[in-house]
Amino acid sequence: MTIEEIWEYYREDLESAEEKIHETLRTVAPAISAVGNHTFSAGGKRIRPLLAILCSRIFGARGDSVSTLASSVEFIHAASLIHDDVVDGADLRRGQPSAHSLWGNQVVILVGDFLYANALRLANLLKRQKVMDALCTATAKMSEGELIQLSKKGNPDMSEEDYMKIIQGKTAILMSAACMGGAVLGNASPAEEEALASFGLKFGFAFQIADDILDYMATEKAFGKNLGKDLEEGKITLPLIYLLKDADDGEAAGIREIIRAEKMTEENLLYIQELFRKHKSIEKSYQRARAIIDEARKGLEIFEDSMEKNALLAISDYVLTRKK
Repeated sequence: MTIEEIWEYYREDLESAEEKIHETLRTVAPAISAVGNHTFSAGGKRIRPLLAILCSRIFGARGDSVSTLASSVEFIHAASLIHDDVVDGADLRRGQPSAHSLWGNQVVILVGDFLYANALRLANLLKRQKVMDALCTATAKMSEGELIQLSKKGNPDMSEEDYMKIIQGKTAILMSAACMGGAVLGNASPAEEEALASFGLKFGFAFQIADDILDYMATEKAFGKNLGKDLEEGKITLPLIYLLKDADDGEAAGIREIIRAEKMTEENLLYIQELFRKHKSIEKSYQRARAIIDEARKGLEIFEDSMEKNALLAISDYVLTRKK
C-alpha cells in the first residue's frame, strides 16, 4: 500500500475534518479567516488527522466524532506552526510567505491563540475526558519543547537526550495524543490505548528526525524552506549532534564557529555537508529514526490485520522515505 493510496482511500474522512476546520474559520473577525485559510491552504500531508482517523477506524469508529478529533488535532498543529514562525522569524512556511510576514506578529499570535482555544472547544464536544487530558497535555508539552529549544539555541554542547526532549514536545506528543484519542473514540481497551499512544509517540520521534535530516538535503522548492535553515537559526538537530560527536578536534572547532556565526554562508553549509558525508552523520541519523520506527511497528503486533493497521505500517515507512 502506497501513501498515495492511503490518502485516496481515506479522502472522505480527511475532507470531513477539513470541512470542520473551514467552518470554524468563518468568524466575525476577518483576520481569523484570512490567516487561517492562508495557513491551511499551504498544504501539508495532514498526518496528524490521518493518525486520529486510522486509530479510530481500527475499532470501527467513524463519523462526526472522528472528524471532530481530527480537526482538533490539526488546529493545535497549525497554531503551533504560526507561533513557531513568529519565534523563529521565519519568512517561509512550505514555500509560501509565513503568516506573520504578511499580517504581522500581533495579528497572527492572536489567531494562533484562537486556533488553540477552538481545538480544545472541539475536543470538549466529544465528552471524553481521556481525549481532553491527552490534548491538553500535548498542548502544554509543545510549549515546553519550544522553550527548551529556545534555551538551547546555538549551543553546540546540546546532548542527544536534550534533543529528544525537544522533539517529544515539538512533534511526538501531539501525534501520540492523536492516536490515543482515536483509540478512546473506538472504545479500545487500556492496553490498546497504550499501544497506539506509544506508536504515535515513536512515530513522531522518527518523523521529526527525518524532518531535521531533510533540512540539510532538500531543496527549497521541495521542502518549503531554505536549505540549512535550522543551522542558520541556531537549532541543533540530530545530524549535527552526531557530527560533533564524531568530528576531530579541528573539525569540531570549525563547526562550533559556524554554529555561533551571525550569518550562515553557502561556504559554511557546504563544509558542514562535506563533514556529514565524511562521518556518515546523515546515515547515522536515519539509522536512529529507523530503529525507533521498528519499535513503533512492533507495538502494533497486538492488533489483528486490517486495512487501518496496514495503513499505519505503510505511513511509518513513508516517514523515512519522504522527500518533503
